[in-house]
Amino acid sequence: MKKVYGSATAALDGLLFDGMVIAAGGFGLCGIPELLIAAIRDAGTKGLTVASNNAGVDGFGLGLLLQTRQVRKMISSYVGENAEFMRQYLSGELELEFNPQGTLAERMRAGGAGIAGFYTRTGVGTVIAEGKEVKTFDGQDYILERGIVADLSIVKAWKADPSGNLVFRKTARNFNPPAATCGKVCVAEVEQIVPLGSLDPDHIHLPGIYVHRIVQGQHEKRIEQRTVRKREGA
Repeated sequence: MKKVYGSATAALDGLLFDGMVIAAGGFGLCGIPELLIAAIRDAGTKGLTVASNNAGVDGFGLGLLLQTRQVRKMISSYVGENAEFMRQYLSGELELEFNPQGTLAERMRAGGAGIAGFYTRTGVGTVIAEGKEVKTFDGQDYILERGIVADLSIVKAWKADPSGNLVFRKTARNFNPPAATCGKVCVAEVEQIVPLGSLDPDHIHLPGIYVHRIVQGQHEKRIEQRTVRKREGA
């Protein structure tokens, strides 16, 4: 199977449709599939439900899709840093399903593993538990969370080989692997495509069986919040 495509637009060809569910990797602005997000914006696909830890920032990342009103619902943990997100949510234009970070990661992992749901103590007694089944184990209440199965996963990796084996770098490794596994189709954008057989099998973070399409590109790698200190003696 040919997995390498020449552009993000080509890699998404035939996969997008209105009302679809997309799982997007990344943490803050680290390891986000920025090229694929921009291609989805350009495609004009609308009514999207997007499961992602963050919602990007104004004018970048998932913020691009919010800016063009292509997102109907976000399933997220942290949605700060995005004024347009806040405006749409408070005005009732955008639906939001809040998840604790660990719960969101496990919902993606469960969906990818074929697990329909799981019980967790996280969120018991809070608004997170509203409308969810509660069950008692060993005297403790747990709430039922459903696994996420997306129509499409979009992720960002550091390296790939032509078979789709992926290596992530640093913080980009947290949400990208579970997001990749929970999609019916996974498209990965990468910084490098290396020859088949050059990756140490023990260093591969995500096997290529989960990855259907790959695109290599240049990435902006923005810093979400730059913090500096004065040089001594300055």
